[in-house]
Amino acid sequence: MNMFIKLFISATILENNKQRSIYGDHYYAHYEDIGKLATRRGEGTLNITLDMMMDGPVIAMVLEGVEAVAVVRKIVGPTEPKSADMGTIRGDYSHISFGYADECQKGVPNLIHASGDSDEAAREVEHWFKPEELVNYHTLSEKFTR
Repeated sequence: MNMFIKLFISATILENNKQRSIYGDHYYAHYEDIGKLATRRGEGTLNITLDMMMDGPVIAMVLEGVEAVAVVRKIVGPTEPKSADMGTIRGDYSHISFGYADECQKGVPNLIHASGDSDEAAREVEHWFKPEELVNYHTLSEKFTR
Protein backbone atom coordinates (compact mmCIF):
# COMPACT_ATOMS: atom_id res chain seq x y z
CA MET A 1 0.00 0.00 0.00
CA ASN A 2 1.31 3.46 -0.86
CA MET A 3 2.70 5.29 2.18
CA PHE A 4 0.60 8.39 1.50
CA ILE A 5 -2.56 6.31 1.38
CA LYS A 6 -1.65 4.77 4.76
CA LEU A 7 -1.37 8.24 6.26
CA PHE A 8 -4.66 9.46 4.84
CA ILE A 9 -6.58 6.36 5.91
CA SER A 10 -5.53 7.15 9.49
CA ALA A 11 -8.30 9.78 9.68
CA THR A 12 -5.88 12.68 9.75
CA ILE A 13 -6.51 15.88 7.83
CA LEU A 14 -3.94 17.10 5.34
CA GLU A 15 -3.46 20.80 6.06
CA ASN A 16 -0.79 21.29 3.40
CA ASN A 17 1.93 19.57 1.44
CA LYS A 18 4.62 20.78 -0.91
CA GLN A 19 7.62 19.41 -2.72
CA ARG A 20 10.77 21.39 -2.08
CA SER A 21 14.47 21.33 -2.71
CA ILE A 22 16.03 22.24 0.61
CA TYR A 23 19.53 23.34 1.50
CA GLY A 24 21.86 22.67 4.42
CA ASP A 25 20.89 25.49 6.78
CA HIS A 26 17.21 24.53 6.63
CA TYR A 27 18.00 20.88 7.34
CA TYR A 28 20.44 21.83 10.09
CA ALA A 29 17.72 23.82 11.83
CA HIS A 30 15.33 20.87 11.48
CA TYR A 31 17.69 18.10 12.58
CA GLU A 32 19.74 19.89 15.23
CA ASP A 33 17.98 23.03 16.44
CA ILE A 34 14.65 21.20 16.72
CA GLY A 35 15.54 17.47 16.70
CA LYS A 36 18.90 17.55 18.55
CA LEU A 37 20.33 14.81 16.31
CA ALA A 38 23.99 15.62 17.10
CA THR A 39 23.15 15.62 20.79
CA ARG A 40 21.45 12.21 20.55
CA ARG A 41 23.59 10.39 17.94
CA GLY A 42 26.73 12.49 17.42
CA GLU A 43 28.04 15.16 15.05
CA GLY A 44 29.09 12.54 12.47
CA THR A 45 25.54 11.20 12.20
CA LEU A 46 24.20 14.73 11.83
CA ASN A 47 26.62 15.52 8.99
CA ILE A 48 25.89 12.26 7.16
CA THR A 49 22.15 12.88 7.52
CA LEU A 50 22.46 16.43 6.21
CA ASP A 51 24.40 15.20 3.16
CA MET A 52 21.87 12.43 2.49
CA MET A 53 18.87 14.74 2.80
CA MET A 54 20.28 17.15 0.22
CA ASP A 55 20.41 14.40 -2.44
CA GLY A 56 16.91 15.22 -3.66
CA PRO A 57 13.65 17.01 -3.00
CA VAL A 58 11.31 16.24 -0.12
CA ILE A 59 7.57 16.37 0.25
CA ALA A 60 6.68 18.27 3.40
CA MET A 61 3.19 17.83 4.79
CA VAL A 62 1.18 18.68 7.85
CA LEU A 63 -1.36 16.17 9.10
CA GLU A 64 -3.90 17.04 11.74
CA GLY A 65 -6.34 14.89 13.68
CA VAL A 66 -7.20 13.30 17.00
CA GLU A 67 -3.90 12.21 18.54
CA ALA A 68 -2.30 12.75 15.11
CA VAL A 69 1.32 12.49 16.28
CA ALA A 70 0.77 9.12 17.96
CA VAL A 71 -1.34 7.79 15.06
CA VAL A 72 1.22 8.83 12.43
CA ARG A 73 4.13 7.43 14.46
CA LYS A 74 2.28 4.11 14.73
CA ILE A 75 1.81 3.99 10.93
CA VAL A 76 5.39 5.09 10.25
CA GLY A 77 7.14 2.80 12.76
CA PRO A 78 10.21 3.50 14.92
CA THR A 79 13.05 5.69 13.63
CA GLU A 80 15.41 2.73 13.17
CA PRO A 81 13.98 0.83 10.18
CA LYS A 82 15.42 -2.51 11.36
CA SER A 83 13.24 -2.27 14.47
CA ALA A 84 10.08 -1.40 12.53
CA ASP A 85 7.35 -4.01 12.19
CA MET A 86 6.21 -5.13 8.77
CA GLY A 87 3.11 -3.21 7.83
CA THR A 88 4.60 0.10 8.95
CA ILE A 89 6.06 2.41 6.30
CA ARG A 90 9.61 1.94 7.56
CA GLY A 91 9.14 -1.78 8.11
CA ASP A 92 7.89 -2.29 4.56
CA TYR A 93 10.28 -0.02 2.68
CA SER A 94 13.54 0.35 4.65
CA HIS A 95 15.62 -2.12 6.65
CA ILE A 96 18.96 -0.56 7.67
CA SER A 97 19.99 -0.54 11.33
CA PHE A 98 21.76 2.30 13.12
CA GLY A 99 24.72 -0.04 13.68
CA TYR A 100 25.09 -0.88 10.00
CA ALA A 101 24.75 2.78 9.00
CA ASP A 102 27.35 3.83 11.58
CA GLU A 103 29.75 1.08 10.47
CA CYS A 104 29.41 2.09 6.79
CA GLN A 105 29.27 5.81 7.61
CA LYS A 106 26.05 6.27 5.72
CA GLY A 107 22.69 7.78 6.51
CA VAL A 108 19.68 5.74 7.55
CA PRO A 109 17.18 6.09 4.70
CA ASN A 110 14.09 5.64 6.83
CA LEU A 111 11.96 7.26 4.10
CA ILE A 112 9.73 9.43 6.22
CA HIS A 113 9.91 11.76 9.18
CA ALA A 114 7.32 11.86 11.94
CA SER A 115 7.39 14.34 14.80
CA GLY A 116 8.19 12.82 18.19
CA ASP A 117 5.58 14.76 20.15
CA SER A 118 3.12 17.64 19.81
CA ASP A 119 5.64 20.31 20.85
CA GLU A 120 8.18 19.09 18.28
CA ALA A 121 5.42 18.95 15.66
CA ALA A 122 4.48 22.58 16.33
CA ARG A 123 8.12 23.70 15.97
CA GLU A 124 8.52 21.68 12.76
CA VAL A 125 5.32 23.05 11.20
CA GLU A 126 6.50 26.59 11.96
CA HIS A 127 9.92 25.76 10.47
CA TRP A 128 8.62 24.24 7.22
CA PHE A 129 5.48 26.28 6.52
CA LYS A 130 4.39 29.91 6.57
CA PRO A 131 1.07 30.48 8.38
CA GLU A 132 -0.65 31.44 5.12
CA GLU A 133 0.37 28.09 3.59
CA LEU A 134 -1.72 26.12 6.09
CA VAL A 135 -5.33 25.37 5.26
CA ASN A 136 -7.77 24.88 8.08
CA TYR A 137 -10.94 23.06 7.09
CA HIS A 138 -13.37 20.61 8.64
CA THR A 139 -14.42 17.23 7.32
CA LEU A 140 -17.64 15.36 7.96
CA SER A 141 -15.76 12.73 10.01
CA GLU A 142 -14.72 15.42 12.52
CA LYS A 143 -18.32 15.55 13.69
CA PHE A 144 -17.76 12.08 15.12
CA THR A 145 -14.10 12.29 16.18
CA ARG A 146 -13.71 15.70 17.80
